Formats: sequence, structure tokens, C-alpha cells
Amino acid sequence: MAIYPRAAGDRRVSAAALQTVVAAIFERCGMRAADARLLGETLVHSDRRGVHSHGVLRVPDYVGKLTREGVDPRGAPRVVSERGGAIRVDGANTMGQIGGTFAMDRAMERARTAGIAFAALGNSNHCGALDWYTLRASRAGLVGLAGTNALPTMAPLGGTDKIVGINPLSIALPAGRHPDFVLDFAFGATAHGKIRVYHQKGTPIPEGWAFDTDGHPTTDAAAAMAGLIQPIGGHKGVALGMAIGMLASFLADTGYGTETGNMVDGPTPGSDGQFFAAIDIDAFVPLDTFRRRVDAAIDEVHGSRRRAGVDRLLVPGEVENDIAADYDAAGILLAADTINDVVGAAETLGVDAAPLVAPAAH
Repeated sequence: MAIYPRAAGDRRVSAAALQTVVAAIFERCGMRAADARLLGETLVHSDRRGVHSHGVLRVPDYVGKLTREGVDPRGAPRVVSERGGAIRVDGANTMGQIGGTFAMDRAMERARTAGIAFAALGNSNHCGALDWYTLRASRAGLVGLAGTNALPTMAPLGGTDKIVGINPLSIALPAGRHPDFVLDFAFGATAHGKIRVYHQKGTPIPEGWAFDTDGHPTTDAAAAMAGLIQPIGGHKGVALGMAIGMLASFLADTGYGTETGNMVDGPTPGSDGQFFAAIDIDAFVPLDTFRRRVDAAIDEVHGSRRRAGVDRLLVPGEVENDIAADYDAAGILLAADTINDVVGAAETLGVDAAPLVAPAAH
């Protein structure tokens, strides 16, 4: 099962080799070794799960942010204020993955005593895929929630100005017999990074993903990159995107919508905001009871009737789990342009990229 179409030049790369090279790249950008490893882990995590829009495709962009565009590679997130389960974190203008992991960890710690904790993160930057954070909570036996603002790529229904981000939300629930239930989706029909992957492969995007600059539906990846992302559910997608964006921005007193930058000039460093929440299930019901009920809900989906031609009914996270199993066994399948871009960044910074040039070990 694949999220993206395959194209000539796609190649398998081992997750370990990818992690080694990418972490070394970020360390050469001035990051502390531990932060460079963490940032690399978040990207490889996404590629392992087939979410290549948030994987090492981002390496050249991140190198630019860390070396030329004002993001602080050595910024150290800190707690600004705490009251009960309310936590405000200053991300110190480092990469959002560093501040976001710090904020989620603080929320998880506080939830153990307060029952529920919500961390608002400001002075942050692009934070990658949100399931990195929510799975961190669910794997510790907590419910995890996360949301972020994003550069504006959507217009109000009927409009043509980019003023609303697709502003994703992730929720993860711990299961028992099954892998944890995790959803991570934006309120646009796709992510800008996914359109970039199709553009790299020279493949038309699916219908219903994007508009051109005049607001007309398009399947041309180049026109979509210049144009608008379609909201899911029409006006409902725009409204939900606004709500998550405001929650991610206003509680952290940071940028929202066009205040964060644009897709032409790029983001304003330190203008992003995110939120990370954790719920201690044992404050409500026994964790084992909760896990059993999540399992039962998943079983109900798996056992329900299927339409003709449908082999399997899935819950959120299962497609990604299947891809991770395949990629762990055979190597992560990446577009040639993605591999070449990572190798190019490595060579520019004096990092040995040989592990990415050799075929993945099976």
C-alpha cells in the first residue's frame, strides 16, 4: 500500500543510514548533537510511515533555516509560566521539533499530577508531522493531542487570497492488542509538501486537492504549488483550520495566518505557534479498561461489512503502520530528487553521504 505513486529513479534507503547522514547535516548547521539527532529522528519517523511530505524532503529547507534564514540552531526551549495544567513554553526560535518535543514532554509530566495538561508553544518554527508528538504520549499510556499553525495556503470559500493555513490536528489514543489509534491530518485536502513530492515525480496530483491562482480546480502540480489548497468539506475545512490556527497561535501570543509569512517569501523565523496536550487516562478510568475499549472500537471497524471490491477496513494510522513494516524490512522508498537533495546538502556541509549512495541492505 503506498501513499505516493512510484516513479523512475525511486530508490530504497535504510532508515539507519538516513538518520546518520541527516543528523550529521544538522550538527554541521550548528545544532547540538542531541538536538540534531532528535530533528533527524522526526524526519525519518515520517518517511518510515510513508509521510514523505514531512520527511527528509525537508532537509534542504531546514539547512537554509538554520544557516541563513534566522532560525537559532542552538536555541534552548524553556517554560515561561505554569499554572495547574496550563504551561506556556518559549521555543527560543529553534526548530519546532525541538521546542515541540520539549513542550509535549512537559505536558505529559504535568498530566501525571494534574490529570490534564496543555502546553502552548510560541517563538517556534516548522515542527514537522504532529503524530511524532501524539504517539509519544500514547506510547506512554496517555492521550496525546497536538495542533499547529501553518503558512497560509487556503482561501475562504469562494475567495482567492491565501489567508488560512491547513493547520493540522493530531490525536493519539493508546490501544492494547492493536497499535495505538492515531490520526494526523490537516484541514486542507492535502499538504503543500505532498504536492511537492508529486511535482518531483512529474506526476499529476489527484483531483480535489488544489486550485490554481484563479481558484479553478487543477491537477497540475506546478499550478497547484502556485495556487491554493482546497479545504476539506468546503467551508467546514476553512473554519476548522482557522480554529486550530488560532488555538495554536493566540494562547502562545505568536503569529497567525499572514503574520507568519507566505509561500513566496517564506516564513518569518520564530513566528510559529503550536499546542501539545496530554490526558492521564487513569484520572478518569483505569488505563487497561481504556485500552480494551480502544481495541474493541478498532475490532468493530475491522469486522464490519465491506463494499464489493474492498479487501480491508482500516482505522487511522494503519496505512502508515503497514508502510513502516515494509520500509523497515526493505528500506525507505524515496524519490530520486529527495535523495539527491539530501546528498547535495551533505556534500556542501562536508558530511559523508556514502551511506545514501549505496543500495539499502535487505
